[in-house]
Amino acid sequence: MSYTALNKMREYNKNCFGKDVGPFEPDKFFATDGFDLKSAALRFIHDRCEGLMFDDKKDKEFESGEFTGSSIGKNQIPYNMQMDLNRLCLERELEHFIDSGVAEDAYNVYYCYLEIFFGHYGKSKKMIELLSEFESNGSSLLMKHRDHYSHSVYVFALGLAIYDTNENYRKAFQDFYGLSDDNKAAVVFLEYWGLSSLFHDIGYPFELPFEQVMAYYEVDRKNRKIDAPMIAYKDVSVLTKISEKAQAKLHEIYGSNFDDTCDLFAREINEKLYEQYKYKKDMREVLNTKPTNPEEFTHYMDHAWFSANRLFQELTNPIVTVIKHEGQEDEIIEDYSILNKMNEKHIDALTAIILHNSLYKFVVAGYYKTCKKQVRMEWHPLAYMLMLCDELQCWDRTAYGRNSRTELHPMAADFDFSGNKIAVTYFYDAKEIEKIRQFKVDYAEWINNGKDPEKEPTLKAYSGMWEKDNSFLTDIQHIVDTTQIPLSVDTSLREVDRKAKHTYLSVSNFLHLYDFAVALHNRYSTDTGNAADATVKMETEFESLSLEYQLSNINQAKHFSHLLNVIDCFYTDRPVDFEMVERFTPRQTAAIAPLEHRRWIHEHREMGWIYGDLYETCALPDVSDDEKDKLRKAYREQLRMHKLAMDGFPTDREIEMHYNDLPTSEQGKDIKPFNKMLELIKLYDGLRIYKLN
Repeated sequence: MSYTALNKMREYNKNCFGKDVGPFEPDKFFATDGFDLKSAALRFIHDRCEGLMFDDKKDKEFESGEFTGSSIGKNQIPYNMQMDLNRLCLERELEHFIDSGVAEDAYNVYYCYLEIFFGHYGKSKKMIELLSEFESNGSSLLMKHRDHYSHSVYVFALGLAIYDTNENYRKAFQDFYGLSDDNKAAVVFLEYWGLSSLFHDIGYPFELPFEQVMAYYEVDRKNRKIDAPMIAYKDVSVLTKISEKAQAKLHEIYGSNFDDTCDLFAREINEKLYEQYKYKKDMREVLNTKPTNPEEFTHYMDHAWFSANRLFQELTNPIVTVIKHEGQEDEIIEDYSILNKMNEKHIDALTAIILHNSLYKFVVAGYYKTCKKQVRMEWHPLAYMLMLCDELQCWDRTAYGRNSRTELHPMAADFDFSGNKIAVTYFYDAKEIEKIRQFKVDYAEWINNGKDPEKEPTLKAYSGMWEKDNSFLTDIQHIVDTTQIPLSVDTSLREVDRKAKHTYLSVSNFLHLYDFAVALHNRYSTDTGNAADATVKMETEFESLSLEYQLSNINQAKHFSHLLNVIDCFYTDRPVDFEMVERFTPRQTAAIAPLEHRRWIHEHREMGWIYGDLYETCALPDVSDDEKDKLRKAYREQLRMHKLAMDGFPTDREIEMHYNDLPTSEQGKDIKPFNKMLELIKLYDGLRIYKLN
């Protein structure tokens, strides 16, 4: 059994209740022997990451019965059981993302990763949410630009799949870090690969303004070097500085002092790659001038530089908590727990990020059309994996740029990771067949007319994959050594299916999604009081929930766009000429409530909850009514049993009938909170709900 703490809880309950009552490991939603992307990535989390974030000392909780883990409340379940459920959440949310590819589901994967490895989503939320906001709002001004938010989660999934299926890479990674235990090595890979892949493009908000200015002068010409102003950055020391506490930690790790992050990254890159490439440029000087002198780098700004430095500051700056005391000065608490855990693998993740774009190609390897030497996995496993997966992930990416929106890009991909290789077929929209046919005609004519390089026809990604020399594949092989991971690329056509994306009129601004979820959790509150105090209180209560319950509220917030669509409403943070919804009518709530119940049923089934009321009917010790209520709630979480859940795989019709049979008091739990939620959501500036008619 992969979720070992759940199994221990099951044995514990069997002893307590005299029969096997759960919790039971939930169904797998992937092929256990599959070599496709979804099966391999989820199998990595499910099978290879047993004991993720476990505390061995906490195993004694099963003997004492005194639990320190949180569920919907504190101290309800064993600590390691909570860690198992956190891992299950990551597995489930990655599954949902691979199925849909939408940014809202990518958000949940980020959320899980940050909560599991950083323990505090709120500290880092702006770092990742602003990437999506910048892209969706500012990228339409560019000539070429495609999504990097969902892209990064796809890259994350690709790395997990390759690690799970390729024994050559697993050996290289384990040898590099001196790891002999397969399970511990997988857990290490998950943490530091997640850091490399999920955050490798967070520096794009710095590159986008640069490209916007260049695009203004590139509408009618290709040469960006002539007669065009450009942006260069000053005062970047805010990103490169190393605080005293961080200096002390780095000295503890390396036995050396560093002037700034450029000094640190240059040392680590030189340590791993200089002997292999003997590059002529001084790496520290290169890193110092990247943001300030774009003319020295073919008039491009490197987002990878900003990603690595921005993430370094995130890792080393404290989590600051302000506690207000009436009539006294605010108490400021600085939490350096993330910095205290820093080790050389964190820096490897950062150097993987800073290498993944132009630095490796043009400075380290001297790459243009050919490369002196391809990077090998044993030299820098994280950088190797990031370069490989970043190139492979070119499908299902929203096009924002003016030219990008009209180009032909793959909409889907099928992977076969069997036999320590990668075979990928990229699928293009079958409705673009005429464009493809015309390209093939033009290409044949170009061949017959002597292959004039100035007149070669192109069809963006398709031409690179379809042509005989397969430039898409050869470009990857120029960057990374594929002898231990043989790679083949093919193309095909497929009808577009956008049903899985569940796109509605409501505009989900990621800067509000977390706030929306917080309001949903606190929708039963009757006294909001002062708006500022209320929001702090609401967020504090929300953060006390386990990851499972936080995600439940986030998923409910995301599902709200579907519910509003059913009743001809939508939400947005933009001023629109529609009637604002102040309260839902009884007819509207009657339509919404059964659909919310359906979501709740599916969510609990996926997370392994079963039907039952043992927690309400079992004998309890002779204690106060309040204590009995606490015990019953704790038993419910320990058994993962709920009287409103449904076993098996119920149909929508069966769930609707189940809802109709519920007592009015239970139905009210799905109806009454929505109007309260409307009041609470107004605490967050800008987000409003409107009627279509």
